Amino acid sequence: MHVAIIVDSSLPIGLIANTVATIGIGIGSIESGLGGTALTDAVGRTVRTSSNRPVPILQANAEVIGALLLRALPAPTDSVLVPFPKFARNLHQFAEYLNEFPLRDLEGEIIEGIGLAGPEKWVRSLTGNLKLLR
Repeated sequence: MHVAIIVDSSLPIGLIANTVATIGIGIGSIESGLGGTALTDAVGRTVRTSSNRPVPILQANAEVIGALLLRALPAPTDSVLVPFPKFARNLHQFAEYLNEFPLRDLEGEIIEGIGLAGPEKWVRSLTGNLKLLR
């Protein structure tokens, strides 16, 4: 399982952080084996691990991310695809998002970020030419 998150690097830093965090939660909720292992330190304090593998945060503009989303669909059955469409940022209740999403065509939406988890060949075929976010 290979993981990558791509985000629109023109967004303000706070929106980049929010986009990456929400995509990461989406991927992790589906692929629970990516992290969350309990570890206990020498004096008995137990915590959970973060990801158990690298998660590169790559950059692209919204146009490239939208095209990447369409290329990635349909995702292979052993893969996870988590988009973050711009319209979601204006919805403050998850129920609103659930109601609004079926009314939208992702091809016509601005996509501010996307998360991919799946076979390395599939993820790299989609992200191989993208640069790390810096």
